[in-house]
Amino acid sequence: MSEAVLVTVAGHVATIALNRSQVHNAFDDALIADLTAALRDAERDPAVRVVVLTGVGASFSAGADLNWMRGMAKASEADNRADSLRLATLMRTLNFLSKPTIARVNGSAYGGGVGLVACCDIAIGVEGAKFSLSEVKLGLVPAVISPYVVAAIGVRQARRLFVSGEVFDAATAARIGLLHETVAADQLDEAVDRCVHFLGKGGPLAQDEAKRLALRIGGMTRESAERIDEENAALIARLRVSAEGQHGLGAFLDKRAPDWVR
Repeated sequence: MSEAVLVTVAGHVATIALNRSQVHNAFDDALIADLTAALRDAERDPAVRVVVLTGVGASFSAGADLNWMRGMAKASEADNRADSLRLATLMRTLNFLSKPTIARVNGSAYGGGVGLVACCDIAIGVEGAKFSLSEVKLGLVPAVISPYVVAAIGVRQARRLFVSGEVFDAATAARIGLLHETVAADQLDEAVDRCVHFLGKGGPLAQDEAKRLALRIGGMTRESAERIDEENAALIARLRVSAEGQHGLGAFLDKRAPDWVR
């Protein structure tokens, strides 16, 4: 494992921190692989009862890394599909982890960062955090994270945010269900510790089954998620190599407005 992810275990809590603060904890291949591995390690560790996911520095996660995006813009549709499936595996691993998960949202989250928040059982964010699902501005869609975001905020809110790509604040994130709670930055650890305290009172097997129950009643199983991931990976791969996707990615990487901006 590289240094893209830091893991600390204290008592029965594993804290997994995205550790690319110089790029606002943006995703690249190493971070996706390391975070997936860290989650699986925490799941296998019988001493770990709760997993806390957070970011190092001022941001939770800015979504896709620029260099990673540059590489994907040049890649084939097949390579883009394989890349999207790796991200889908990460999200699915987090969403269906057998242990309670807390998103300690220490700062802003964009794109895939919003997906990580949506995949956690409990999400607590600082009041100054900003959020966005801005993929349409690049001629793309938030395909891989869409099942989890829609489950968190509902279809009606997702429709607005998917098509507008607008930035919204922590209060709005809490109102629509992406965050369960917002707190001042100096109260974040206290709020997370309070959740950990209550989670420590539940039976581990019962918590696993309770989580599966909620997901199943909500219409989401690991098997159905895998099928959807295959479809969504094909969708985003197709859009990335399309004329509009290529133009949007190129404009973004060149720091200019695409032709469709009005």
